[in-house]
Amino acid sequence: MVRTKDTDKSAATYYHYKLIKKMTVPRPVLLIFQWAPLLFAVAETFTLSVFSVVYCMIALPVVLWIHYVIARSVLLIAGYPVRKRWRFTLNLPWVGYMPEQYAPYRLFRAAQLHTFWIGFAVTAMFIVWTPPAFTVSLALIHLWILGPRFYILLRFGWRRQDDMLKFGPAEAACYSP
Repeated sequence: MVRTKDTDKSAATYYHYKLIKKMTVPRPVLLIFQWAPLLFAVAETFTLSVFSVVYCMIALPVVLWIHYVIARSVLLIAGYPVRKRWRFTLNLPWVGYMPEQYAPYRLFRAAQLHTFWIGFAVTAMFIVWTPPAFTVSLALIHLWILGPRFYILLRFGWRRQDDMLKFGPAEAACYSP
């Protein structure tokens, strides 16, 4: 963050953008998020199939690839330069394809909404060719990955079109002009 001379020293700014809201993901929430896939797999094992743990391990890279293709397609269609601005990460809670630098709120929201709906449509197509337990694993991993992103979007609320988001290791910040 850069501080400018004409603003108050307590107001953090990014060039001409001011920090509106910053959220840190609490440690207990990170722990719950970390153990959620294992809980999904155990619950599926008792309810659907004894192979659910294997299905969850297979579903994770499949869902990550689907999310990558959808989000990157949305960004390229929108004309947003993605090279060196978005990257693939496995750091909790931001698993998957995320902005590495400041990203427009509007574009991030559009990418996540498209990823949500198209991802569910692709998951629904898997029900024809795969066992139901694998399809459930895909849906649960899909929701697990998108959960923190939608939580941040809901907490920040409906923002102006020119607001910017910045994601840290376990935090997110929203800047506005």
